[in-house]
Amino acid sequence: MMTIDEQVEYLMQGADFGDASIAEAMAVELRERLVESEKTSRPLRVYCGYDPTSTDLHLGHTVTMRKLRQFQELGHHVLFVVGSFTAMIGDPSDKDKLRKQLTLETVLKNGKTYAEQAFRILDPEKTEVVYNHEWLQKITFTELIDLASNFTVQQFLARENFHKRYEKSEPIYLHEFFYAIMQGYDAYHLDADVQIGGSDQLFNIVTAARKLMAYKGKRPNIGIVLSILPGTDGEIRMSKSLGNHIPLNTSPEDMYGKVMSIPDKAMPIYARLATEWTPEKLHAFENGLATNTLHPRDAKMRLAYGITSVFYGEEAAKDAQEGFINTFQKGNIPDEMPEYQLTCGDNLVDIMVSQKMASSRGEARRLIDQQGVKLDGEVVGDMNVELKAGQVLQVGKRRFLRIV
Repeated sequence: MMTIDEQVEYLMQGADFGDASIAEAMAVELRERLVESEKTSRPLRVYCGYDPTSTDLHLGHTVTMRKLRQFQELGHHVLFVVGSFTAMIGDPSDKDKLRKQLTLETVLKNGKTYAEQAFRILDPEKTEVVYNHEWLQKITFTELIDLASNFTVQQFLARENFHKRYEKSEPIYLHEFFYAIMQGYDAYHLDADVQIGGSDQLFNIVTAARKLMAYKGKRPNIGIVLSILPGTDGEIRMSKSLGNHIPLNTSPEDMYGKVMSIPDKAMPIYARLATEWTPEKLHAFENGLATNTLHPRDAKMRLAYGITSVFYGEEAAKDAQEGFINTFQKGNIPDEMPEYQLTCGDNLVDIMVSQKMASSRGEARRLIDQQGVKLDGEVVGDMNVELKAGQVLQVGKRRFLRIV
């Protein structure tokens, strides 16, 4: 059983407020709330919202889910909020341009698989799934004016994303300001003790939500904002549109291999945000990297195993690791792989796209130009190369296809 201080360290692991004084204040409040919870036997109400702007989740989305799971492990009540109303506006927090508005029908369709994917991390028996259109749609114009009176235009324009657009004379639409207000209202409506989000949500969580809750006569929730997980390039935040994501709807082998492809410098943040490691295990990993007592290759394999096991279990992670070693460290081609029936007129680019080895014809051509495509182990230099039955097509390090 963790002490209160150990719980605070565990729950604040990965937090990124960008301001030491805010981090300290949130940690102090969290400790007080945990002590109170222990004395009264009342679980804390902890929530995070997810806007279903697409149908698929990736590893970056799971950073906050892991934090929710940690609260579940300590016996607290988790609310998984599907942003069925907020998604229609789209959160502008990490954007430097207007986001496309979606219809409620599209959002609800996108959100159908969210909970199912989230339950790979969250305990479904300890998770309450709610949709915020059920209460946000009922806010009257009078109530909206009352809520908006708590904020100034200057507060919003001071935010980096809006400031950049203002400096460039690019349009900033009034409805974009409503997002933070709606997120704050979510916290009030749910009577949340703790709200979790990415560091790009700092204003929405620590300013808007706490201010609105206090204004409405409730104790402000505690904000835990977490670092943003970079994509497999190690530079830019993980994004499906950028192609640097690690999807949840994939195989253990693919997830393991994609983690192995990240640059060495990204290992510490992946360890902090995407594993189930305790603070002690995390500190040992980071110290091993810092002192060069842990070889980067071994560290990355440990990391890939740790992340893959979260979603697929120890046995599948072990098999994925053995497959990776046999294929890439020993130079073997896997015995089992998908097959493609070659027909007259098929060309390499079309096959790569149809078999999802490239997202588009343009990407397929780029992969060929960058020498990322092989036939029977030989680099392909001509996209019009003649294909024959029996050949093995390899794209990148991990994707294989047997032509039959």
